[in-house]
Amino acid sequence: MILPTEFTPIAAASGGALIGLSAVILMAGNGRIAGCSSIFRHLLTLNFDAEYIWRALFILGLLAGTFFAAPYASNAQNLAYPSINITILGGLLVGFGTALSRGCTSGHGICGIARFSMRSIIATATFMAVAIATVFITRHVLGI
Repeated sequence: MILPTEFTPIAAASGGALIGLSAVILMAGNGRIAGCSSIFRHLLTLNFDAEYIWRALFILGLLAGTFFAAPYASNAQNLAYPSINITILGGLLVGFGTALSRGCTSGHGICGIARFSMRSIIATATFMAVAIATVFITRHVLGI
């Protein structure tokens, strides 16, 4: 089933600005790059030190943001996952990809490009190319 999409430049620009602002605040306040996969991976070590606390608060903030924003999303009821198996497979593939590229879209795409890191520019171009190919294949070839 293909979900309808709409062009929302104000919402997209606002969201992008908030993500950028949060990355700047984390770098200025803590000296850390806002790479979500790395932040989450370190939570899995269960080493309960000062590093664990800010990482847990960061992830909780991400989850809280989606919880509080959901009532304002006009198409929130249309968002669905095809199945739990596809969701788990997707999560594992994303985890593998972030380990392979040594970072995620937030770390490379927001923080790395802002620092003019060639590795991040190449990684982000790769993320985008694969995302475009995935959408094309799933929507136009498979009809999902």
